[in-house]
Amino acid sequence: MQGVQLQASRPVWWQGRKLRERASLTVVFTILVIGSISFLLPLLWMVSTALKSNQEVMKVPPVWLPNPPIWENFPNALKKIPFFLFLRNSCITTLIPVIGAVLSAALVAYAFARVRWPGRDMWFLILLSTMMLPGQVRMVATYVIFGKIGWIDTFYPLTVPWFFGSAFYIFLVRQFFMGIPAELSDAAFIDGCSHLGILTRIIVPLSGPVLATVAVFAFMATWNDLMGPIIYLNKEELFTLQIGLSYFRDMHSTQWQELMAASLVVLSPTLVVFFLGQRYFVQGITLTGIKG
Repeated sequence: MQGVQLQASRPVWWQGRKLRERASLTVVFTILVIGSISFLLPLLWMVSTALKSNQEVMKVPPVWLPNPPIWENFPNALKKIPFFLFLRNSCITTLIPVIGAVLSAALVAYAFARVRWPGRDMWFLILLSTMMLPGQVRMVATYVIFGKIGWIDTFYPLTVPWFFGSAFYIFLVRQFFMGIPAELSDAAFIDGCSHLGILTRIIVPLSGPVLATVAVFAFMATWNDLMGPIIYLNKEELFTLQIGLSYFRDMHSTQWQELMAASLVVLSPTLVVFFLGQRYFVQGITLTGIKG
């Protein structure tokens, strides 16, 4: 009864503001739901097509629910390419770059965030300016360099450059390091700890979210990379899954259900990694740039 009286005693302008807030929230959530469904439709269509028969794929209007689902499309698709060989190559060209990206980003970002040296800010601006240079511009030059040192038809061009740092990852980690209180590293430095000890014992344990973000970014960039393997790999025993999918499409272009099944298998590690690291990914993006 008191609640009803309190609601009735509130001014009209206050009640109108509450109604506008609820209406705006309803509109926002409606737009978000519609947007989420529109982004999920291609994935749902891929799953649906992967479980259809060849006759259902060609039906008009399209069939969303296959009846019955053809689970044999998955093993049939994987038998048409040396899947496990390509999987091994993809793991090599993905896991090693992830390790290199995290190590290089942490080391270089610590130098820009915690170590005081002449010209630090100027070199940081030069580093950021390299982000404006597209990879296609330096593609021919890097191919010539790797060809001169005999790295063509090896995994070196796809793995070694990641140990030399990426401007975007360094910027991301450096901004996070700037948000960590400097008193922690200063106290450890006074106690005789070296910069490497401060990085490994203090900074890195507090930087799990941003390092996980870098790992997720690097994993998605290398696992889904098609351009690099096509440029540097010519032997079939070195092909990755992305090249395998491209060849599968060229050789079996009419088997859409098997192509979607193979694509879904190749896509699944990316989805698993993203959902497992989603909490750290969002936290790392949110906390980056608070200070500095």
